[in-house]
Amino acid sequence: MKSRILKLLLFVFVGITSFSSLAQADTLRVMSFNILHGATTKNDFNLDTIAGVINYYQPDLVAMQEVDFRTNRAKNYDLPTELGMRTKMASLFARAMYYDGGEYGEAVLSKFSFIGSENIGLPHLPDSEPRAALATRIKTKNGNTIQFVGTHLDHLKDETDRVMQAKAIVDHLGDTEYPTLLVGDLNAVPNSTPITLISEKFSKPRHPNAWKGTFPATGPSICIDHIMYNKPEKWQVLDYEVFCENYASDHCIVIATLVFTP
Repeated sequence: MKSRILKLLLFVFVGITSFSSLAQADTLRVMSFNILHGATTKNDFNLDTIAGVINYYQPDLVAMQEVDFRTNRAKNYDLPTELGMRTKMASLFARAMYYDGGEYGEAVLSKFSFIGSENIGLPHLPDSEPRAALATRIKTKNGNTIQFVGTHLDHLKDETDRVMQAKAIVDHLGDTEYPTLLVGDLNAVPNSTPITLISEKFSKPRHPNAWKGTFPATGPSICIDHIMYNKPEKWQVLDYEVFCENYASDHCIVIATLVFTP
């Protein structure tokens, strides 16, 4: 009799644990968007169009590259805050360098509040543009802490800076305890040295669209904008899409719908 009761209790416990584990899964829609410092490809500075693109696709997390903070060319606007207000998302900015009377770098928009962040300065040659990675952490309604990293690697033909920057990202984030999404304009094509280095710790989704061209937006021929993650066994890819909105940006927009199961 006692043996039957123990087996029944064990069955109930296992069932509750399994249900609890399923209940903790989160579906996240994430976006990489190079916003061309708000200028648009017509150079008419249209933040409403950029916000409209984000609102149309309804992402939970957005990594934005080429973001200005109170520069003269951006009419002294704080672009992350302006876009956060227009999309009703929380915003964070990470300076890569001082530029044109203000600052230039990365930004993240999130439907969740932030519980942590870090501006990771990336190495570069003395005459190259400084670059940064913005690491943010959010906690979902289901209690999962997710690290979302937006970055923009060097754009020059010479890979020297990109290789240094890829190594720095792997050194800084490769062994993190957090499930991490690495998202952005890496200026690196498949099988290049920077992608090979990053792939030691971060994986591209196994989806037919994951290696589609993302640049230029008019007739994309190279894949340089990426969504990657660590702990691949914990992520399921529901969709991976490349949208070429050739007015808002000269890059295509990359969106993935992912399920994280702890």
